[in-house]
Amino acid sequence: MNEVDLAVIGAGLSGCSLIGRLQQLGSDLTIALIEAGRGPGGRAATRRRREQSSWLLNHGAPGFALSNFFPESMEELLAPLRSAGVLQHDDRAVLSLDAQAGLSPANWPEACPEGGWWHGIPCMASICEALLDAAGSIQLSRQFETRVRWLERRQDHWLLQNEDRSWCLMAKRLVLSGTLLAHPRSLKMLAWNDVPLRSAVEEGVDVGLDTALSLLQHSQAEVRWNLMVDLGELALNGERLPAQIWLNDAAKARWKVERLVLQQQSDGRWGLVVHGLDSGEAITPQSQSRLLAQQQQRLLNLLPELLQALPVVSAALEQATPLGVMRWGASRPLNNPLPPELQWCPTSGVGFCGDWIEGPGFGRAEGAILSGVNLAELLHADR
Repeated sequence: MNEVDLAVIGAGLSGCSLIGRLQQLGSDLTIALIEAGRGPGGRAATRRRREQSSWLLNHGAPGFALSNFFPESMEELLAPLRSAGVLQHDDRAVLSLDAQAGLSPANWPEACPEGGWWHGIPCMASICEALLDAAGSIQLSRQFETRVRWLERRQDHWLLQNEDRSWCLMAKRLVLSGTLLAHPRSLKMLAWNDVPLRSAVEEGVDVGLDTALSLLQHSQAEVRWNLMVDLGELALNGERLPAQIWLNDAAKARWKVERLVLQQQSDGRWGLVVHGLDSGEAITPQSQSRLLAQQQQRLLNLLPELLQALPVVSAALEQATPLGVMRWGASRPLNNPLPPELQWCPTSGVGFCGDWIEGPGFGRAEGAILSGVNLAELLHADR
């Protein structure tokens, strides 16, 4: 059985920032990164098409905001990405769509943050990939397309297993960069009969972990249904399309859509991502395929209305190719953040990072990155 010093579950911004920062601190830990998806990125992931290697569509976050000032440790992590051109400022327009489908410049903080928008080049997943590549001095193994289902705490180490127990891993310490294994939503969404982390450590064994799990039990997060579309080539004739179109409150109430994102591909074609809002219907293994089909058709039907103010894009819809819907079961945390002092529970050897940690950037990518950096400092001090 493989054994490592640290197992990190989830290869999103926080998990990759944690590993990247540990490398900068000179860590000698052996680390296993486990991710249910096909590669790093999490909500900053990128859709690739096996038959078209040039297709890179950011089907989650199209970019993120950064404050003008943040801790030196976080700047040290991001500076190499900027220098390498992987993390760049995005100066493309962000527009607002009203309930009559009219467009105007967006002017509220969420759509137009003070520090502007930053994005990954050539795609958002490149940020996480670069963070992992920079961890070259760390003994890092990457286990993608593996969903951890079972957790067991055995004296001074953790045992991790997948659903059918055909894969397993031993780790001295464990980090969850998402809430799934610690949150009751897995009971309904995956039809699990327990919360894995709670089953692994009985109540009363670790007071800090008990507090963390109690907070998470009551936390809520938004659900998104993101439709991906291949628009093909557009006859722009010099017209510059916006990067994002955010719906104002009235438009969101009418169409149940948060925003539209346009992304040009390296071969000249264009991709479109529609960030659809959730209806609130329970997502279960039995309902998921039906909901995916319903959301795809609903969002496709809305596109002629939503895009009427952009004729060049609207005209391409007849020949457009739908590429499916990505469901984000916890696209953004809403409440009950985890206090930073509970990020590391030494009694159980388990830590947490993600945008659900309390502090600057809660619910945003900045908070996810900062939480990974802060947890790396804690783990390095506790080695």
